Amino acid sequence: MEEQVEIRLRLLLGSSIAIGPGKAELLRGIRDTGSIAAAGRRMNMSYRRSWLLVRTMNTCFREPLVDATKGGSGGGGARLTDAGLRVLALYEEMERKALQSIAEEAAGLRAMMRDAPQE
Repeated sequence: MEEQVEIRLRLLLGSSIAIGPGKAELLRGIRDTGSIAAAGRRMNMSYRRSWLLVRTMNTCFREPLVDATKGGSGGGGARLTDAGLRVLALYEEMERKALQSIAEEAAGLRAMMRDAPQE
């Protein structure tokens, strides 16, 4: 069985999650597809929910993370701003460092766990 350790980091601003695993995944999707809708579809998320997450991120940070243009005859689109690219890079680095810092303890906990989950 493959051992997997997963950390879910969330940075809060008041009661809002400014950035967390789902929002980071959405940012990666927007970066890769150029579309909020397409990024949301990749996550099985509604267009409305995707937009709400983008709006929350854009509100929580001093600069918007996503720049979107309205659709129409030419179609719309979205891209990560420089701030969005930087926030995503910093978040991914935080995840990497967090996993490294707990590797020994995680291995100790894993050794105490059953081989397969009991459902």
